[in-house]
Amino acid sequence: MTPDEREREYSPSSCIGGDYQPFIAAYEAQSLEARRLTESRGARWHELRYGDAPAQRIDLCLPAQASPMQRVPLLVFIHGGYWQELSARDSLFAAAGCVEAGLAFAAIDYTLAPQAGVPQIVRECGAAIEALAACGPSLGFDPRHIVVAGSSAGAHLAAMAALPGAVQAPLRGVVLVSGIYDLRPLVGTSINDALGLDEATARQVSPALHSVRGFPRTVVAWGAVETREFKRQSREFAAQLQKEGTACETVEIPARNHFDVILDLANPGTLLGARTLALLQLA
Repeated sequence: MTPDEREREYSPSSCIGGDYQPFIAAYEAQSLEARRLTESRGARWHELRYGDAPAQRIDLCLPAQASPMQRVPLLVFIHGGYWQELSARDSLFAAAGCVEAGLAFAAIDYTLAPQAGVPQIVRECGAAIEALAACGPSLGFDPRHIVVAGSSAGAHLAAMAALPGAVQAPLRGVVLVSGIYDLRPLVGTSINDALGLDEATARQVSPALHSVRGFPRTVVAWGAVETREFKRQSREFAAQLQKEGTACETVEIPARNHFDVILDLANPGTLLGARTLALLQLA
């Protein structure tokens, strides 16, 4: 690819005319509504800390029936934003579907670039997952039944956490939506201005360049309205997982783009939501 082609292929808004702000507004509105709806159904919300930095926090939602005696599965969500935007509070929209299904939900915050580089963000998300697993028994979710999902940069972070030995928590499954799994093509694009990746660091934090043998059961998904490179990266990472023995489903979501596909995450009436909930409910 020429530099201009690479810039366009790794700019997901190029498929929707360039303005993704309406989708950010939808994340915020649906997150507020999910919080209201879950509270009306007796769910309990907790703010957990996994470090001293302001962004090292987690929003956790437990359905009414969750207890130390009745532990429920947990869906952990890592937001996207090219490691530079958004927050956990913009990312609570899947909580309503989880509570409806009797599941717990958590959204992870992390320090954004340029205040943190990608290696630090990877470490923070791993620490957050470990902190969640440690408090599961006392709060009422099962630390042996955790599925981690992520969108865009969050899919990359979820994949890094799921690499064998990356975190001290037995992940039951992973849902990777519209992710990048080889970060080397970002070097030289405007996306990298805040990230500061060089070739060596990009290699270090690319899950596609690590051994994936022993990776947990996975769903790899993307929207039909995405760039060729985002689709290629998803297909190739899924093929790599399958080659190494991982049970991995792939799904392209019709009529969805890079930004709105994730809104289906825990909606049982959608392709992505049905697969996510099935992964959580596996015995």
